[in-house]
Amino acid sequence: MNSIDTAYNFYSRHIYDEEKIALLVKHNFKVAGSVQSVLWELFGALLVERSGAGTTGADLDGWEVKSAKQGGSYEYQYHLNTGVEKLKEDCIVNHLFCSYSDTYENVTVRVIPGHILAPRYFNVWEPLYFQNYDASVPAEQRRQRFRKNIPYGFVNATGTLILEIQNGKLVFRDDAIISNLIKN
Repeated sequence: MNSIDTAYNFYSRHIYDEEKIALLVKHNFKVAGSVQSVLWELFGALLVERSGAGTTGADLDGWEVKSAKQGGSYEYQYHLNTGVEKLKEDCIVNHLFCSYSDTYENVTVRVIPGHILAPRYFNVWEPLYFQNYDASVPAEQRRQRFRKNIPYGFVNATGTLILEIQNGKLVFRDDAIISNLIKN
């Protein structure tokens, strides 16, 4: 079984959980947002055959995994003590963008290398990061988080489509691209 099949099987069992979705709807709970980010990271790990990279830095060895509701932006968060290194790392790792419908039955996964994102996002964000955590400002007045977003439209227009799921079924897959990315 290749990595796309493995990731899709995981999606079918743990992300697009029809029983859980039906229960959420029945009891008037929000479905979108019911899948934790760690499950998207595991989905990405299975897709690119990489393990988690620890508690700081990229989610996976050589990869950052982002998820957002279709049409929503992908959030990046940089902390005071690790943000500079994370910004630099984001310039070189691959970024996997997973977008999903309200009920998770539709998913697209795109990839953009960090060096493509860097000039437009990460390099622009770096001076803003330092402003956000300005050491001359008293600590109690300093912001605790630095958050920025990459818009869905940019990812959709720029990213390379790896797989697409519609109505819970895998309708597009690019094994050649994913195989090439896994090797590098």
